[in-house]
Order: sequence, then structure tokens, then C-alpha cells
Amino acid sequence: MFMTLLQVAAGGAIGASLRFGAGLWAARIGVQVLPLGVISVNILGSFLMGVFAVWSLERGQEALNPFVMTGILGGFTTFSAFSLETLALVERGDIAAALLYVALSVGLSIGALALGLWVMRGVLA
Repeated sequence: MFMTLLQVAAGGAIGASLRFGAGLWAARIGVQVLPLGVISVNILGSFLMGVFAVWSLERGQEALNPFVMTGILGGFTTFSAFSLETLALVERGDIAAALLYVALSVGLSIGALALGLWVMRGVLA
């Protein structure tokens, strides 16, 4: 269990560093309309999560999942895990649960962030 934790931590450091680099890249090219760094890592990370999920299962390499999927890709973007879980619900035929999961995840996450901002602005005022 401890070795798995170390794998996740090492992968997370790599993924977070890559995400930071993507943010620097986006700032360098100067696109201001959308957060290009975040969109890029979300799309790329989701694609790579799909690729690696199938590869590791088909090649019997599931032991790499904590390092790659949870660590690297989770540190790179948590959106990839969200995408994988949503598609798993769709593939099981549970479309209603998938739609509810998406709506609750996005809506409540944005709401929670807004609440956190409001609370801390009140505390620090």
C-alpha cells in the first residue's frame, strides 16, 4: 500500500509540473479569450486516460494505473478521471446517471468554489 502511495505521489508531481508548464505555454502565446492551458490539459488528459485505460487492460499492465492514471494524469488534470467515470456510466447504459453525474459535478463544483470565495472574502474582510 505504501509503494502504491509513492507511485501516485511521484506521478502526481510529474502531472502537476506538466500542467504548470502548459499554463506557462498558454500565457506565452497570449490567448486571452479562454483559459487555453486548462482546456488543453483537460482535452489531452482525457484522451490519454482513454488510451492508457485500454492499453493497460489489454496488455495486463494494470499495476501501472496508480502511477500513470491516478498520479500523472490525475495531477495533469482531474477532468480525465471525471471523463472516464462519465463514459463508464454511459457504456453501462446508465445515461440518466451519467447526465446527473455531469450536472452535479460541474454545477456543485462551481457552486462550492463560489461559496469558498464568498466565505473567505467575508473572513478576510
